[in-house]
Amino acid sequence: MSLPEIVDRADWRAAREALLAKEKAATRARDALNAERRGLPMVEVDKEYVFEGGDGKATLLDLFEGRDQLVVYHFMFAPEWDAGCRSCSAFLDQIGHLAHLRARGTSFAAVSRAPYPKILPFKARMGWTLPWYSSYVCDFNTDFEVTLEHEDELVERPGLSCFLRDRDRVFHTYSTYERGLDGLGSTTSLLDLTALGRRERWEKPEGRASALGAPAGSEGVRYHDEYED
Repeated sequence: MSLPEIVDRADWRAAREALLAKEKAATRARDALNAERRGLPMVEVDKEYVFEGGDGKATLLDLFEGRDQLVVYHFMFAPEWDAGCRSCSAFLDQIGHLAHLRARGTSFAAVSRAPYPKILPFKARMGWTLPWYSSYVCDFNTDFEVTLEHEDELVERPGLSCFLRDRDRVFHTYSTYERGLDGLGSTTSLLDLTALGRRERWEKPEGRASALGAPAGSEGVRYHDEYED
């Protein structure tokens, strides 16, 4: 087991202030990176995608719900699966009330390759009300590189894509995948502030993953209705 060194309050404050200087530098670097991200060029999406949702068929433009921006979470749920990805489910659990995004002209939707009749009961089980669409009948997942061909099989990976609308024209502005999603959920963001962290085996210092007997990181992720506590 690896736990933090025990010191008195004065030594703790000195160490905390030294780290704070680095945190402020990281915040400034993050602000600069965000500005650079906003400065990325965009590409027009001229392909017609057809999704299926709670109100039937929908286009990518429909997913905007009349707002200027759209954030799509690429939820891993292959057609042959009986339930969605556990880690993707944990991520979606963290999405708060969409009114705060919508007030800033931004819509949010999850998209999966599974047929909508499979998505609907799983969505009900999880208690989610946010928009969730099936891309089963179109190439959206492959075009946006979340369904990939590997050794003659299709494999899924999580991702997030951002779109901008100019009247009836839709533009792709940004995508990120896998570890690029790390800082976007409140669970990982909060755990990154704690002494034991996310309890992932790759984290430093070593030995924190199994401290106090908790399941190690992503290995311990369950659907929220499967945890004992």
